[in-house]
Amino acid sequence: MVLSMDRWVGKVAIVTGASAGIGAAIADALVEKGLIVLGVARRSERIEERAKQLSGKKGKLHAIKADLTKEEDILNVFKWAKDKLGPVHILINNAGRGLYGPLTEGKTEDWKSVFDLNVLGLCIATREAVKIMKENKINGHIIHVNSVLGHHVLNLPNLNLYPASKFAVTALTETLRQELNHQGLKIKITSVSPGLVESEMSTLNPSIPEERKAVLAKMPILKSEDIADGVVYALSTPEHVQIHELTIRPLGENV
Repeated sequence: MVLSMDRWVGKVAIVTGASAGIGAAIADALVEKGLIVLGVARRSERIEERAKQLSGKKGKLHAIKADLTKEEDILNVFKWAKDKLGPVHILINNAGRGLYGPLTEGKTEDWKSVFDLNVLGLCIATREAVKIMKENKINGHIIHVNSVLGHHVLNLPNLNLYPASKFAVTALTETLRQELNHQGLKIKITSVSPGLVESEMSTLNPSIPEERKAVLAKMPILKSEDIADGVVYALSTPEHVQIHELTIRPLGENV
C-alpha cells in the first residue's frame, strides 16, 4: 500500500476544535502537507497566531470563530469556507468536551452541552460536509476524533457522560459508512480513537482535582502530534482503502 497526501494538496480541510491540543496539531500537520485548512474554534485568536507562525509553509491556515453547539455557527463555517476557500474535501470532527464528577450528581445543562458538542455538532458538520461533497462530486474524507472510551468504559471514577457521547460517535461512524455505501458515494469515514492524550481535557486541565491529576500522572500518555500522525496516515491511504477505525494507545497502557 502506497501512502501519499499528494491528492489533497491545495484542497480544503475543515478542522473543528483547532485552537489547542489534538485539533491544533492536526491543523498544523495538514498545512505542512499543503492543504488549505480552516481552523474552527471559539478561541479563534489562537488559530490566527499559529497561522502567522505557519506562513511560508506548503499550505495555509485560516481561522474562523464559532460555537459548535450552535447550528447557525456551524452553517456559517461551511458557507464561509465555500465562498472564500472552495468546496470542502476533508472534515475533521475534533471539537469535544468532557465532564468530571459523579453521573448521579450531574447537571442537566452540563449533559446537554456535552451532547450538543460531541454528538449533535458532529452530526451537523458531517451533514453539511457530505452535502458539499455530493454537490461537487468530491471523493472526500470525514474523520471523527473519537476515544477509547467510545468502545469501552474504563474503570476510572467520575467519567460522567463523556463515554456515552463517544459511544454515540462510534455508532454514528458505522451508520454513516453504511449510508454512504448505500448511496454509492466514494466518501471515506474514519473514527480515530486515542487513549490518554496530554491536553486541556486531561493533564493540562487546571480545574481537575488533585487526586485525578495524581492518577493521570501515573499513566502512559500520548502527545497531540501522535494523533495528528494517525489522521495523516488515514488520509494518506489509496482511494480504494478505508481505515474505518484507528485506535491509538500509549505503549504500556493497561486500563
